Amino acid sequence: MNFHGILVPIVTPFHDNLSLNISGLAKLTEKLIDSGVTGLVVCGTTGEYYALNEEERKTVLMTVSKVAKGRVTLIAGINDLSTEGAINRAEQAKQLGYEGLMLSPPPYSLPDQQGVFAHYQKVASSTSLPIIMYNFPARIGIEIEYDTVVKLAEIDNIVAIKESSGDFSRALRLLQTSFENFEVICGCDDQPVDFFFWGARSWIAGSGNVFPVEQVAIYEASVQEDWGKAKQIMNEIYPAIYSMESGNYNQKAKAGCFKSAFKVGPVRLPLTNISDSERDEFLSLITIEGK
Repeated sequence: MNFHGILVPIVTPFHDNLSLNISGLAKLTEKLIDSGVTGLVVCGTTGEYYALNEEERKTVLMTVSKVAKGRVTLIAGINDLSTEGAINRAEQAKQLGYEGLMLSPPPYSLPDQQGVFAHYQKVASSTSLPIIMYNFPARIGIEIEYDTVVKLAEIDNIVAIKESSGDFSRALRLLQTSFENFEVICGCDDQPVDFFFWGARSWIAGSGNVFPVEQVAIYEASVQEDWGKAKQIMNEIYPAIYSMESGNYNQKAKAGCFKSAFKVGPVRLPLTNISDSERDEFLSLITIEGK
């Protein structure tokens, strides 16, 4: 599974009546592929996985797979409140042709580190697919602590961690750890140049729905060690990314899809749509001069 480069947790388009927009999802998948991204994460947080029923979830996974299979890397988000639920979602992803999985600790239950380890160990033992762990304590309520990451990295099909804590000191410690066949992925949209400078080779970015071309260019500049160019592009998109990271992330990812040129509709409850004034203020940040 190649996950080096930009992987976009794709938004799920809805019609105004909140039904799935399947044709819109297929077109968005095609546009992201054309933008040069390495892969797509389907049914992730940015895709509002928690607001999909099981039939809709299957439809979303199948739609993206039909368009993208064999063209980019396909990763399925398999978060669930229970370990057994995550195992079932891993099996579904494999049956639908996905190459990898992304998994956080279970939300709400607040497991201790022994429970976190056992959760990942059991899911990993149930599937042959590679797993990217997802550390996002602001959403999940607990952290995958450093020592737990080190232990889990020894499991063959746990291959990476998406680090979204926002704590770059923690990220740097992980990046400087001598793992075998395990990588640290940037999961903070305001820190990719820092991650790439210290050796990360992947960025999983919900803001990739807004700036896929620019984010691919940042990655390519980093590969060439052209840090001046990487910083320049990051400076251009940073105001919008800062706005997203400051609140209403999913709503802004949808409002700004392809710099607002591609319409993907509203969000579903429990999220509510941003006001017209907040939307206009955000959209004023995503027009890059000369582009």
